[in-house]
Amino acid sequence: MSIVRIPPIQCLLTFEALARLRSVTQTAEELCVTPSAVSHRVKQLEQIIGTKLFGRADFSLTIEGVEYLAHVRDGLSMLQKFPSSAAMPGKRKLRLAVTPTFARAILIPRLRQFTEAYPEIDLTLQISIPLLDVVAEDADLMIRFGTGRYADVEHVCVLKDEVTPLASPAFVREHGPFEVAQDLDGEELLRSPLEPWRTWFAANGLDWPEPLDGSQFNDVGLMCDGAAAGMGIALIRIKLAVPWLENGSLVRLGTSEVFGANVPSPHAHYLCWRTGVMERWECVAFADWLRQSLV
Repeated sequence: MSIVRIPPIQCLLTFEALARLRSVTQTAEELCVTPSAVSHRVKQLEQIIGTKLFGRADFSLTIEGVEYLAHVRDGLSMLQKFPSSAAMPGKRKLRLAVTPTFARAILIPRLRQFTEAYPEIDLTLQISIPLLDVVAEDADLMIRFGTGRYADVEHVCVLKDEVTPLASPAFVREHGPFEVAQDLDGEELLRSPLEPWRTWFAANGLDWPEPLDGSQFNDVGLMCDGAAAGMGIALIRIKLAVPWLENGSLVRLGTSEVFGANVPSPHAHYLCWRTGVMERWECVAFADWLRQSLV
């Protein structure tokens, strides 16, 4: 679905200041934000209006930038005639419902970039339950995990991923080596309705049914912790497993060329919202930032 976007006032103020000062550092000082916030806002503005505003090197304006600057200054001048409505509006509140492991592995490590770019937005994070699509009723934006068939909300896919079997190094040493996919036969496979094993089985030529026994988890992060504790082998989305892979508590069972290929997950993460929410600039700002940060 296409969304008609009105540029946030913060983007317009940043554009006007940068066009006037021609310095990211001075613009950041004038607006009391970070230099990265200046760059992000200008980039967001250019994406919203669909045109390049500045030249590459010295922040000289393009022809379109000169024309747009005149309109922006006219608009800002008009707003300044109504100080009661324009001055110090206070922080904007944005309530985000997010699935637990996505929050810890994907969102939180990046979130400082957003808060630095938009210090005027206060975020409230709430936990949603992906298996049941349970979210807080008062959430403005929601991260859901599933097939994307959401009739009750508008939505856009923000993150696709691949799945691969992971286990603790100690488990691999004790039960390995795992050289081909068939080596999983008889091993303890951790289960989750969020990520069925049959997806990986079928892609790697195994005519095996979905496991009926073994520990089951309704949260991917808990399943990662269980696998890291040596409880068995878990089928995990690679991007969500990054914290465990980086600290070494989980490892791949073998090389994908020999043991088994990574397989696209049948599910993905979606940013969802109710009709009318994207009329608020803070919601558009977060949606644009999230998609850009996950590219």
